[in-house]
Parts: sequence; C-alpha cells; structure tokens
Amino acid sequence: SPAAMPAFRQVGEKQLPQEVVFMCWSPKRDLIALANRAGEVLLHRLANFQRVWSLPPNENTGKEVTALAWRPDGKILAFGLADTKRIILCDVEKPESLHAFSVDLTITYMHWMEVTEESSVLTSFYNAEDESNLLLPKLPALPKNYSTTAKIFSEEKSDEIMKLLGDVRLNALVLGGSSGFIEIYAYGMFKIATVNGVAGSCRGLCLSSDLKSLSVITEIRDSSDSEAEITYFQASKLDTSLLSSYLPEVTRMARKFTHISTLLQYIKLSLTCMCEAWEEILMQMDSRLTKFVQEKNTTTSVQDEFMQLLLWGKASLELQALLMNQLTVKGLKKLGQSIESSYSSIQKLVISHLQSGSEALLYHLSELKGMALWKQKYESLGLDASGIEEAITAVGSFILKANELLQVIDSSMKNFKAFFRWLYVAMLRMSEDHVLPELNKMTQKDITFVADFLTEHFNEAPELYNRKGKYFNVERVGQYLKDEDDDLVSPPNTEGNQWFNFLKNSTHLKESPLLFPYYPEKSLHFVKRQMEGIIDQCLQKPADVIGRSVHQAVCLPLYKISQSEDSTPQLFKLPFLWNDKTSNIHYVLFTILENSISKIHILRRHTDTSRSVSNGILAVEFGNILNNSINESSDSRCYSCLDAHFYDDETVTVVLKENVEQEGKERVLAQLPLSSVYTDEDQDRKFIWDSTERLDERSGEIPTCTVVLENQWRVLENMKAQYVSVNGIRKVSCVLSSNLRHVRVFEMDVEDDGEVEEEEEEETT
Repeated sequence: SPAAMPAFRQVGEKQLPQEVVFMCWSPKRDLIALANRAGEVLLHRLANFQRVWSLPPNENTGKEVTALAWRPDGKILAFGLADTKRIILCDVEKPESLHAFSVDLTITYMHWMEVTEESSVLTSFYNAEDESNLLLPKLPALPKNYSTTAKIFSEEKSDEIMKLLGDVRLNALVLGGSSGFIEIYAYGMFKIATVNGVAGSCRGLCLSSDLKSLSVITEIRDSSDSEAEITYFQASKLDTSLLSSYLPEVTRMARKFTHISTLLQYIKLSLTCMCEAWEEILMQMDSRLTKFVQEKNTTTSVQDEFMQLLLWGKASLELQALLMNQLTVKGLKKLGQSIESSYSSIQKLVISHLQSGSEALLYHLSELKGMALWKQKYESLGLDASGIEEAITAVGSFILKANELLQVIDSSMKNFKAFFRWLYVAMLRMSEDHVLPELNKMTQKDITFVADFLTEHFNEAPELYNRKGKYFNVERVGQYLKDEDDDLVSPPNTEGNQWFNFLKNSTHLKESPLLFPYYPEKSLHFVKRQMEGIIDQCLQKPADVIGRSVHQAVCLPLYKISQSEDSTPQLFKLPFLWNDKTSNIHYVLFTILENSISKIHILRRHTDTSRSVSNGILAVEFGNILNNSINESSDSRCYSCLDAHFYDDETVTVVLKENVEQEGKERVLAQLPLSSVYTDEDQDRKFIWDSTERLDERSGEIPTCTVVLENQWRVLENMKAQYVSVNGIRKVSCVLSSNLRHVRVFEMDVEDDGEVEEEEEEETT
C-alpha cells in the first residue's frame, strides 16, 4: 500500500517568469544556480526558493547561457555563453564577473572537479605554497571609489580578486563543446589540456578524481541523416596518465599560472582605475588654446603671446579675452586643483598597484623559469624556458613604461604648478584685483622655468591637428592611458641622455638579454597588451603538449535520437557520468525508447587493479508504484523515465511518468538505490558487447531488472515534472516542470509532515 506520509519534504515552490534552461546546486551550501532563456543567471536559496541575486545579460558577458558549473569549494560559479563564446567566473557573494576568457567554439557542457589524490609530495606543496606571501609584500587592495572596482568589490574587503586563487588543492574545469571541442582548465583559469580526436558535440563529460580517465558522451550528426547518434567515448587512458603521474608538477605549474592570471587581472583593473582618475577636464587647456588659434586675427603665435605676457606683464586684447572670459580666474583655480588631485591619484596607483603587481608577476615568472629548467620533471609537460624568458622581458618593459609615466607625472606637476601660479597672478592683475604679497614673489629661476615650459609645450603643431584635431599637447599624461595603437603624441625627450647615448654606441649591450627593451613611442596600454599577449603565448604550450598525449581507449555507440520523437527541449542531458570513490567503477545513465516507454539503462564499467576492464549493462523497470490500475494483472511496466541524476554513490534520483493512457497521468519523484538493481553481482555482465552495433538495435537482449520501490517516492501533484537536479551532499533536489517555469524544491532525507504544510498554506493565503 502507498506510504502514509509522502517521502521527501517540500520546502519551496515557485512559478518563474522566464523559462529555466539550466539548474545546478552548489556543492557546499543550500544554493541553486539557474540560467534562463533571457540570458539571466540567478542564485536562489533552498528555503522558500528565495532569490539571492541575479546577473542580467550585458555586453561584457552575453545573452545565451549554455552551461553552468560550481567550483568544488562553492565560492565561484562558472557559466558559458554561446553568443559571445566566453566563460565567466562569477563570485557567489555578489553578481559580478571576477574573470572571463574566450573559447573557440560554443560550450555545451561543463564539469568542475577536484583532485582527491593524496601524496606526501602534494601535501608538502599544499603547506609550502604560501612562500610567495613571505617574500612578496601583500598586494594593496584596489581602491573602491572607482566605478570599475566598486562594481566588483564589496565594502569591507576589496581584495576579492584574490578569491580567484581559491584553495591550493588542484581543481579542474572541463569544458566540452561543439565539434569535438574539449579543454581542461586548472583552477578554472589556466588551460592545461586541449583534447583532440573526439567526434561530435559534447553532451556530458567527467574527469575522474585521480585524473586517470576522462569520459565523454557526444552527439554525432550525420549531415544526410535527420537523426543524431549518441556515442559514449571513454578515453580511460586519456593518458591523463600524463596528468596523474605528474600530478605534483601539474599542480605546481597550474598554481603558478593561476597566480600569473590573477596578477594580470589585478594590473588590468589598476590600469582601468588610472584611466578613470584621469579626467576630461585636463584636456581643457588644449581645447581652449586650439579654439583661440582658430579664432584670433593677429599673426603672432600663441607661444609669443604668452611670452610677451611673461616678459612685459602685458597681454594682447585677444589673449586677455581668452584668459578673462573663457578660462576665468575661478576656472583656472578649478583646473589647477583637478590636475593636482588627478595626477596624484594616478601616481599613487602606479606606485602602489602597478609596480607591486608587476614585481609579483616577475617573481612568479622567474620561479616558473626555474621550473622549466628542471627538465626531468617539467619538460614532458611542455614548459618552455625560452618562452618564459620572453614573458619576463615583456614584464620588464612594462615596468620601465610605468616608471616613465611616473617621471612624466612628476615633471608635469612641477611645470603646471609654476605655470598656474604665474598665470593666476597675471590674471588677478588684469582684473585689477589685490595680489597677495606671497604670491607676488617670483625669482629669476621661476621665470626661466615658466619660459621653458612655454617653449616646450606651447608650440603650435599643425600635423597634430590632422591627427588629433588640436594644435597643442600641453597635458602629457593622458596619452599614456589611451587604449590605442597610435604612437605617443609627445614622447619623452631623450636627447642628451647619457645612458641612451651609451647604449647607442655600445655594440654588446644593445642586444643584451639583461636589458629590457624600451618602447619610447608607445603608450602604457600598448605595452600592457603586448605583455599579456606574450604571457598568453608562453602559457599556451603545455596545453598542446598534454592534449597530444591523450589516447582514446574505447568507443561505444549507444543509441539514436530522432528529432520528431521528443519535441520538448532536452535540457539536462542524460547520460550523466559518475566515478565511484571506493573502487574504480564508472557508471553511465541513459534512456532508450522501447515500445513507447522510455527505459533507463545503467552502463557500468569496472576497472580492477590489473587495469582490465569489464562492461556491464542493465535496463531498469519500475514495478507498479501507485497501485491505482483496477486490473492487477495488467502490465505493470508502465513508467517512463524522464530524467535521472546520481544522488550519491549508491542512489539515483529519477522522475517517472505513468504510461497508462488515462486521465491525470501522475509524475513521480523517486530514489532508486543501486543495491536493489544489482542484487545479483553478475547479472549485468550477460550482455555480449559488439562495438559495431548500437545498443538500441539490440535492446531485446539487454538484461532487465524490475524494481519495486518501497517508500522512497512521492507523487508530484499538479505538476508536469520533467527534469530534476540533485545534491546528495546537502540532500536536496529541485524538480522543474516541462514548461520550464514551475519549480519545486525538496529535502530528500525528511518525510513530509502533513500538518506543517497546512499551516504554511494558511499563512500564504
């Protein structure tokens, strides 16, 4: 008879405004991430299915989410986008992208795993990993008062960029995409393998926690055929024996690369803050002077006009009009203050952030070079010392550029101060205001200083007008922060610089690898982009080398799906893969349609210590659960399986549908214990495999087991349930209806108490 109380306690139910296309439970907390048709990524809490935050689609991310995955520590959520072909890593605390990278093809599946392997070498590395913290000063937190960083960082702690590093234990984000695209990213940031040789579009994949095998399920479309074939590949020796036998080295290398990626992100954000600190008002001087040139009638140059004012204290009427009516005393004061505050902010950012970030980058790259030179350990992983040399040189050039910017800021601040002070007094005199005696003192040195400034900065440059639409470039800092390939408008003057002359005349030093190349004509942004390109290049090689070592061990064709058969969008793809932690058993779940009943099949691959592999397969039927058919002798095999997921090592959660043609077909959520399926150890070995034939062509030969569920099931009333997402660690599940808008959340290890529910219902009414 049916259980007196329904199993599993319902803790929330919601009708959602948009169709949900993906759901994924957090591994560590009672949070579920959803992605919907509108391209939003949402985070909901288990209790009452309350929304925590939502990340709407924007131009930096994209509109079409195709995969979701949590980092094993639950602190970062990754999602893939089809329209922009980007992968975004998002902080669980607030909806902001911490890191993003592009991939070549659309991602169709993601899996984020953690290495559970223990070894003394690894443990000692996990403990010693923070040596860089002892040697390097702590990176200053990025300032929060800029819009770029305010969006990312919460009020109390702004070193959230460091969250990207996460735990030292190696974890890997495995991406599967269309046309055989598979890549593995260590810590979700650094690509350690590009796998080739798998055909078809990825529908599911799983990397075992010992890194020894990668299993992939793909859908292969034959252009002539409207039906697609689903195939199970297992590269059981994905010669990730290369990854697993070099696990300590891979971890160490990946960790270094992750440090490097994080630092590049940090430098990028610092530079964005610098661009924000530089304000448009600083261009005022250039634009006012250009306008003055265009409107004046006299032939004297602007430089001469100002020189006359400096020497004789008299200004032409036109210059007077420019200064008094357009620039104004008040305007001059404001401009002076803006320049001072803006320059000092940029200066602080260069000194505290850019320099410390790039020094840390140099440190990690030098360590990496040391690793690359240890050939017996790292050569087979594709670490290449000469590429890293180039990266170190590129970082050196960036540091030189940052120093040059500091010098430009320094001299600009001095020049502008003296110039504004002199001009302020001159303007006060023009307006016949009282000039304070301490402002009036001007030594011969000051006059020379201003005269030099006028000579150098106030030259009309017609060729500049053609390039930039202005005749003057008085403001010299902004050009360094422009993100463009153009050369600098006013590169630093190196004439008479003894070091430059010495280098020019020295044949040996010119080509020396110890000297960082210097690009006097280029902006800071340009040098930064060049540095990022070279570092990316040198981090690319291991992925190709490790990827090439992958071999395919087995390929089993499973079944065909026709387009007409199932018009509902198949969102959560069976099959799903699972690795048993205790012994090396590997399960794959999938459904095959047989006499209009969708029957769940469990494929089990057993690998014993001698690495011999045996395959077994079983079809599972569900005995009559609801006992509501009048005629007991009628066919009891009346359930189709709609969705299934591994709940834990011993249990599969399934959504079933009655197949009897009657009104009000009920949908059922049930827990299927594997122990009730594998009652006789060898029953699933009876099937003789033949890799030339598909399973659905031989479905009659597959051994079948009928399971009668005792009490681990619950009827889902008033809901056309279709999909389920589970988390066995937190013992929760979320069921989604076939219209993709109706969700119900259950706690799976608690029986539902009827009274509580009634009370809750009263409250809501």
